[in-house]
Amino acid sequence: MVRSSILLLLWILALAAPAGASEIEVFAGSASKPAAEEVARRFEQRTGTAVRIHFGGSGTVLAQMDLARRGDVYLPGSSDFMEKAKRKGLVDPSTEVRVVYLLPAINVARGNPKGIRSLADLARPGIRVGIARPDAVCVGLYAVEVMERQGLADRIRPHIVNYAESCTKTAQMLALGLVDAVLGWDVFDDWNPERIETILYPPDEVPRIGYIPAAVSVFTGNRGAALAFLEFLTGPEGREIFRRHGYLTSLDEARRFARADTPVGGEFPLPARWR
Repeated sequence: MVRSSILLLLWILALAAPAGASEIEVFAGSASKPAAEEVARRFEQRTGTAVRIHFGGSGTVLAQMDLARRGDVYLPGSSDFMEKAKRKGLVDPSTEVRVVYLLPAINVARGNPKGIRSLADLARPGIRVGIARPDAVCVGLYAVEVMERQGLADRIRPHIVNYAESCTKTAQMLALGLVDAVLGWDVFDDWNPERIETILYPPDEVPRIGYIPAAVSVFTGNRGAALAFLEFLTGPEGREIFRRHGYLTSLDEARRFARADTPVGGEFPLPARWR
């Protein structure tokens, strides 16, 4: 069912009218959604160039961009999917930028009614856990990575009751009370502070510091505007918008929550049993 839904979305995108000269098209992971939407509106006000954004799981929107053979900018939620895009020749590597930084975290309902304090607590009887699909969504990949590296995957996996198709849907299932905790991003509580709070991992347990990258697509028909959008994303105004939405805008900020030698970005190969 999931596969057929994705194929339908791809088919619709392939048939849609291409972006015009005064518009750019962005394929984006939902990890950036609240801030990216505001950045897009501000960019249009400043330049007159409209930004049409397709949000979803980073792997899903990459597949959409590839099949439709269109798009001006790829904005995934982590370096993992940008590396896939570069290997497939779908983006221009020379244009890649880092927009903001993210930390994997445990997110729980506001007030933490289940008293969850650590990753091991997710293996307690009766705890319902949600993660994103690790094959298609950046935050799901980080969820698997932290469970595997802490040796808790076999204990927590039986408690996973829902696999979401994007970062926004991962946060939503917690806000809707469908689960007791999700393995998400530190920024989720900024998305919905009335319903979500975040438990950060101890510095020793942070597997990697994540970041949101962006690059110009090889399919762009408006390279100048695409480059201008990347410049705006990473410029003072764009960074300030992301900061107001709770994102970490520098590596120094992110390092405060991890070890000095914690890796930044890179890729985590998804174990076969999670595919």
